[in-house]
This record gives sequence, structure tokens and C-alpha cells, in this order.
Amino acid sequence: MFHGKKIVVVMPAYNAERTLERTVAEVPMDLVDEIVVTDDASHDETVTIARRLGLSTLVHEENRGYGANQKTCYAEALRLGADVVVMLHPDYQYSPRLLPAMIAMVTDGPYDVVLGSRILGGSARRGGMPYYKYVSNRFLTATQNLLCSAKLSEYHTGYRAFSAEVLRSLSLEENSDDFVFDNQMLAQALFAGFEFGELSCPAAYFEEASSINFRRSLRYGMGVLSVSLQFFLQRHGLRHFPIFDRQGRRLPEEGASAREGVRRVG
Repeated sequence: MFHGKKIVVVMPAYNAERTLERTVAEVPMDLVDEIVVTDDASHDETVTIARRLGLSTLVHEENRGYGANQKTCYAEALRLGADVVVMLHPDYQYSPRLLPAMIAMVTDGPYDVVLGSRILGGSARRGGMPYYKYVSNRFLTATQNLLCSAKLSEYHTGYRAFSAEVLRSLSLEENSDDFVFDNQMLAQALFAGFEFGELSCPAAYFEEASSINFRRSLRYGMGVLSVSLQFFLQRHGLRHFPIFDRQGRRLPEEGASAREGVRRVG
């Protein structure tokens, strides 16, 4: 418990055998109550390592995508009674040492969502972010801020903390199972009026760190622009989209194992 709140760290994993243990080793377990690993049908020993480390582990019977993996993570965290949920990639690209600050920004307010930004402090390029990804990040973020009437430094970080209220309130099951889920989720939270905070987060790019190729990056970028345009049209009453519907499909109250094709192994 941290200030009377239950803290759950979720790790959406895919072929993370080389970095999972290193990431878990730096999680401050004096603050974190539980770590949940959800494996998206990896081809390596990710699940074996997660079980050896004593982590709550769920497995997709077939590869379903990064967005689907997050849905499983968050559903399980809510089942466990989390008050604050932090998504930390198990590829050691983001430093677990920032967890105390991110957790405190949610538990002590005034924030409902906290993002670890690679752009604040100028650490992205120093950490090895490819130039084309940096330029794309800046362009997409500027466009998103314009269309969503926001002032975030970046929307594309994989290091995020949420209050349980955010996860229960948003229609997350309406979102994509692919990478654009990340941006749909933030757009939903902005649309719902939740408070956002950011802190500077160094990020490392190395061989074992997960990444998507140029083709998938391009598809992701087009998806991001589409989500932002949907936000703009819905905000101005010009169109209606299910992802912004407060009566849309929520995560299952029974937890991740209630989702089809998910099994619990630890």
C-alpha cells in the first residue's frame, strides 16, 4: 500500500525473456502490491521467467495485439482491487525507478493520468530514439494537441499511470487491439475531462527493447491522426464515435480471465 492505496504494476509482454527479470528487479516492491504480466503468445521463455519470479501471469492463447494485451492487463488489475495501475513495459526501455513519483502524482493528486514523457528534458534523442521517430512524435503530438485542445509534451510513451476510476470509466473494449489503442485511451481520458500530469522520463533504445518497424509506424501514425480527428468531430457535435460513448463496452468486472482466449498460469 502507498498512502492507503493498492498499487498494481502491469506489464504487457511479448518475447520479453531477455529483459523481464531486469525490469522486475528495479520495481520498488515496498510501494507496489502486485505485478501482473500478460503474455501475448510469446515464442520464448517469458512465461516461464514470470512464473519463476512469482508474478501473476496471464497468457493469450494466440497473439492478439498490443491493445488487446493492455485490456487484459487492466481488467486483471481492477479484479485485484487496484487503486492505481501503472503500465511499465518489460523491455527495460523505461526506468522503473520513476514509479514512486508517478504513483504519488496519482495517489496525492491532482492527477488521474500520469505520463512518463521522453520529450520533457530532451532525453529522447540522447537515449537513442531514431530521428524519424522523433520527428514523427513531435508532428503527431502537435497535431493532437491542436485537435484535442490539450498541451501534452507527447502522447506516445508506453509508461503510464492511471487511477482505477479512469480504467472503470472508459469504454476500453471499444478500442482497437493494435498499437493505436494507446492513443484511443488517452483521447478517451481527455474527452472525459480527467486531469493529466507528466514527468520527464529517460528512455533507452537497444537491441532487446521492443520497437515497431517503419511500415507499422506509418500505420500507427495514420491511426493516431484518425483518432484525433474523431475527438475533434465528437467534441463539436459533428459526429458520434463509440470509443467516446460513456455507455460503451467496459472491461469485464470478473477480471482478465473472463475475456475469451485468456488463461491464468501463475
